[in-house]
Amino acid sequence: MSYLDKVNLWKNQKNLEPNLKKELESLSDKELQEAFTNDLEFGTGGLRGILGAGTNRMNIYVVRKATYGFGKYLENFDPKHAHERGVCISHDNRHQSREFSIDAARVLTKMGFKVYLFEDLRPTPELSFSVRHNKAVGGIMITASHNPKEYNGYKIYDEDGCQLIPVEAQKVIDEINKVENYFDIPLRDDDENIVIMGREMDEIYINDIKSIVLNPNYKKDFKIVYTPLHGTGQVFAPQVLQSLGYDVTPLPCQMTKDPDFSGVKTSNPENKEAYDEAIELAKKIGAKVVLATDPDADRLGVAVLHNGEFVLLTGNQSATVIFDYIVKMKKKASEDLSNGYLFTTIVSSTLPLEIAKAYNMKYNLTLTGFKFIGEQAKKLEGTNDKYVFGFEESYGCLVKDSVRDKDSIQACMMLCEACAYYYEQGKDLVDALNDIYKKYGYFKDGITNISLKGLEGQQKIKDTMNYFRNN
Repeated sequence: MSYLDKVNLWKNQKNLEPNLKKELESLSDKELQEAFTNDLEFGTGGLRGILGAGTNRMNIYVVRKATYGFGKYLENFDPKHAHERGVCISHDNRHQSREFSIDAARVLTKMGFKVYLFEDLRPTPELSFSVRHNKAVGGIMITASHNPKEYNGYKIYDEDGCQLIPVEAQKVIDEINKVENYFDIPLRDDDENIVIMGREMDEIYINDIKSIVLNPNYKKDFKIVYTPLHGTGQVFAPQVLQSLGYDVTPLPCQMTKDPDFSGVKTSNPENKEAYDEAIELAKKIGAKVVLATDPDADRLGVAVLHNGEFVLLTGNQSATVIFDYIVKMKKKASEDLSNGYLFTTIVSSTLPLEIAKAYNMKYNLTLTGFKFIGEQAKKLEGTNDKYVFGFEESYGCLVKDSVRDKDSIQACMMLCEACAYYYEQGKDLVDALNDIYKKYGYFKDGITNISLKGLEGQQKIKDTMNYFRNN
């Protein structure tokens, strides 16, 4: 079907959502080509795209189609119990996130599923945890993570609270592709069979992850600035740290559910400009650490005051410090680490592997994507081996695998504990990292983000991939 055929199909829909109808009429020919030439692809990580009208955009019709396909997959996965086990749904602060989550719930309840829907925005790791806690058959997270405000996305989770590995994701894609007309997907028009989750689930999740605390009695007389970058971390991240005794000051201008991210230059904690406002406040109040969680609160960025200047740690560096601290404390407590596992990905730093070897631990390198770490963590169930830590270079790590995705709340807790430990010794985290380098060798890492937009950007990506395949 040509892009013009798709455009006409949309324009001829009598009940097309009014805002999308209005936008459709205003698009230029070039914009129509961008919006309709391709369909937004459902990859192994779900959907992610620019909000708007069109088959190559994030909108309620694309969400409904994806949800119906996911529902059919879940029915096939557990034919007898999928409906009664249900699906957990959460969302971030982005434009239309709440609407998308409600529409997904309405599609699933019409299909016969029970739905556990969070009352408002909640972190991705809590969504993962809630799937496992409720023994649900799957989960949906409406988020575009750290992407710009024009984007939204849709991530799916299996019964273990882990994003689907490629072989299972392909089954979902196959079901989605069977949907011929996503304008005809039926919706339930009441709240029957929807269970609202809120503070009770928050407390269950928080109490569970608080068990990662190793040494609660360190002095905590240093100040911390925290920012959720307008995202889901604002729900309880600073309160969790404060309840553990840390002196945390949330950054007011970014502690709002602003879908336009107007209080921050970028919502990506990998970019240094994301810290500008937080570091400014840190200097004003005399804070030593800045913590920034991305919009769906699965990743943590860190800036540390060192020799009078704030130094940004990469995802590899913060994970290294956290892992080194964890194994150091476990060894100090005479815990046997020989059956302990470190998991990381093939594009992440190998420095933590050297630390694991020094403690006679096991380790496993997976493909890129935390879903592969979650998959390996599941394989440890029922064995003598233990999950100790998992991380990837993109600022995400996991301390306790009751969550099966990256968890910035856990990362905040353990990083702050490591800070307290080193501050008692007169050191900061940069000093600690330098000590690690002196012991295990010096490692350098870096990351470059390249943004390629639209049809032209897609073609450049294809050309680049073809080049590396053929050379």
